[in-house]
Amino acid sequence: MNRRPQSRHKPGARDLVALVLARVEKSGAFASAALDAELARAVQLDARDRAFATELVYGTLRVLPWLEREIARFAPRGIDALDARVRGHLLAAAYQLYFTRVPAFAAVSEAVDAIRFGRGPQLASFANAVLRKLAERAESLDEAARQDAIISSAPAWLREALERSLSPADARALLQCGAQPPAVALRVERAGERDVWVERLRAAAPEASIEAGRISPRAILVRGAGKPQRLPGWDEGAWTVQEEGSQFAALAVGARDGESVLDACAGRGNKTAVLVRAVGERGAVDASDANPAKLERLREELARLGLAVRTAFAVDWTVGSGDVTGMYDRVLVDAPCSGVGTLRRRPEIGLRRAAPDLVSMARGQIAIASAAAAHVRPGGVLVYVVCSVLREEGEDVLDAILLARPEFGMSPFEEPEIRAQFGETPFFRLLPQVHGTDGYFVARLRRRGL
Repeated sequence: MNRRPQSRHKPGARDLVALVLARVEKSGAFASAALDAELARAVQLDARDRAFATELVYGTLRVLPWLEREIARFAPRGIDALDARVRGHLLAAAYQLYFTRVPAFAAVSEAVDAIRFGRGPQLASFANAVLRKLAERAESLDEAARQDAIISSAPAWLREALERSLSPADARALLQCGAQPPAVALRVERAGERDVWVERLRAAAPEASIEAGRISPRAILVRGAGKPQRLPGWDEGAWTVQEEGSQFAALAVGARDGESVLDACAGRGNKTAVLVRAVGERGAVDASDANPAKLERLREELARLGLAVRTAFAVDWTVGSGDVTGMYDRVLVDAPCSGVGTLRRRPEIGLRRAAPDLVSMARGQIAIASAAAAHVRPGGVLVYVVCSVLREEGEDVLDAILLARPEFGMSPFEEPEIRAQFGETPFFRLLPQVHGTDGYFVARLRRRGL
């Protein structure tokens, strides 16, 4: 009876990374969701190992095509026929050799040991030979070459779209930014209590990095504190998890006490909660989404925060308004988009999206915004948001909305948080390399009349 050779290998952070990379490859899972699920199961990992695993997953995916080309130099037959988990170990080890300060011997030996334990000595010998050659090559790679590796890993269509929308320099800076995974952003329910919660959270997690956000007055940025739901304040609904740029976009709606607001593409309700808090008890917020399951999540999250929407409508705005019949002071359209602005936390997007997707996305965005605009009262405001920085989903869609809805015109933002960052403008972009947030395009339109 053949027995697998004994090994001292103990599954750890690198095994988790290989598993997540395999899931992203085989099942098309989003890296963030797959990573969160595996980290939840890996109760044996401490905060340092969790941070290390997160860095490896995001970093490897950011330069995946380049790493594959590097490995191919020393694996003439390629690695496509290998088990996905083995490929994950090879890719993660190669990333460590080229882009981290992990000693080469540690990166190589850990990967080889894991492959030997999981797939036997023959594959382990192959991995050892390839990784040792990569380690020698990595020693001669300078910082400029490493930065070029990041740029060259982005597909051509994405590089070209970013250059059209921003500038060659800004496109390059956006692709290069985020070598480390972004912080977890919390949103305190009352802006005046942010400093208090920063101190409380620091006391609860002294080893973590906890700082006030850069552009949202409600944001707290957390690194290395583990699962945020275990921190003080979650159970009492004092704060929730919401990316800082998303918070800023919700503030850009400018909802005021007593107003009626429609969140047309509410999703799970992060921005909705900001709107409900802003209009107060004298106002009302209705929420809609094409996915009823998301609306249920929205109700649950708002209830945890002590909030509620007036009505939650299941609506596919691409085919009409559904059961929405009212008129509103403000309408938020946070439209489905390519997600290019979230590349820091979803690096696999650049590997999946193809240029034709932008055309399809833009058609949907125009249809959704045009339908929702019919429910803005005369004198009211429509705010259009996408988590993309591309012109095709920004200015081009905006022009099409104005053509379809001539009763609307551009209107400068009035909110002090917006003007402090961007001055008197009817639209703006949030950029990761400038604002530390995900990338967004946000525009404000006003319906003529009283």
